[in-house]
Amino acid sequence: MLAERVGDALTDMGWRMWPTSRHTLLYVSPNELVGAEWIRASYPFELGGLPVAWQLSARAHREGMTEWNAYFTAGIPHETLVDLLVAVDAREELVDGLTDPGLVLATLRARGWALDVDRPWTTVHAPGLTGSVSLEMMPPLIEDADPRELMGWQAWAEPLLGAPYLWCATFSPSVPDDLVAAFAASLASPVPVPRRLRTLPQSAEGRLVVVRRS
Repeated sequence: MLAERVGDALTDMGWRMWPTSRHTLLYVSPNELVGAEWIRASYPFELGGLPVAWQLSARAHREGMTEWNAYFTAGIPHETLVDLLVAVDAREELVDGLTDPGLVLATLRARGWALDVDRPWTTVHAPGLTGSVSLEMMPPLIEDADPRELMGWQAWAEPLLGAPYLWCATFSPSVPDDLVAAFAASLASPVPVPRRLRTLPQSAEGRLVVVRRS
């Protein structure tokens, strides 16, 4: 579903797609400055013990090198990734965006997330501590045009403390903070999303509001 829903959204926005020799699906924006690649089949690496499924890359010029990357594992809500891609598609300037870490934190706080007691300037948690967004040093294999060891945004869902992650996302240091904020706004949105589940996972009991269609 993650591959199909995101792929359909990109096609509707006019992105071109072709399969690669690595058995991945590469989508390129109309201005040829952004690429979104379904890379789960090639299994390049993991985040939080989960295989990376989508990689988003951007450059300033068609002939230029990639300036920043964002990585998303399987399990991430497709609506959140689509909302981020819509924000990226709407941007004319993809590299020199707004740099303000406080924007990401403020976006989540406005939706009921809480600042971390020990790291209030870098970390915010979802209600019930089921997910977090944090400014951290980058894990291995995260690529960025800036060679310095800088911090970038990471997000993850952890239904129970110590339980395996449901999904993880990592933004390299040069990703504009306003794009990360767009991702955060969608992630924390209270708008219901459609799901076809006969039974809920045990870890979700008491944590979801379920509205059944009549």
